[in-house]
Amino acid sequence: MFDAETLQRFDREIAKYPAGQQRSAVMACLALAQRETGWLSPEAIEFVAGYLGMPPIAAHEVATFYNMFELAPVGRHKIVVCTNLPCALSGGVHAAEYLKEKLGIDFGETTPDGKFTLKEGECMGACGDAPVLLHNNHRMCCCMTREKIDRMLAELEAQPQ
Repeated sequence: MFDAETLQRFDREIAKYPAGQQRSAVMACLALAQRETGWLSPEAIEFVAGYLGMPPIAAHEVATFYNMFELAPVGRHKIVVCTNLPCALSGGVHAAEYLKEKLGIDFGETTPDGKFTLKEGECMGACGDAPVLLHNNHRMCCCMTREKIDRMLAELEAQPQ
């Protein structure tokens, strides 16, 4: 189901834990699976569970608990806007409204071309740098003004498929 490189990464994550404790790598392996496929299908979750020797429901419980995991397809660029109180008071709501306007979508929606998904998020631990956006669970963008949002969107649009 996954390419050889992803399976090697699974093995590297599993090796971090004592023998017989491979299920401890479930979060890392789910994240790697999602990185390859863009989201976690039921089949992907079941594959990871089998690879780790754990019941599929246990891996599903992890995937449904953490908001970094997507259980349905999302756009190539998932943008999460922190709207928790500190960010909201420091422009997070305005940044979210601007993104909605620029992308023509609401929270939980994906642009028709499949490039962008916009989500609302909770605290990302960077309150002093509000408003904060998170791109694809890996890149935090801080102090996001309209100009910075425009630059970020242009940069993401310019990336090759």
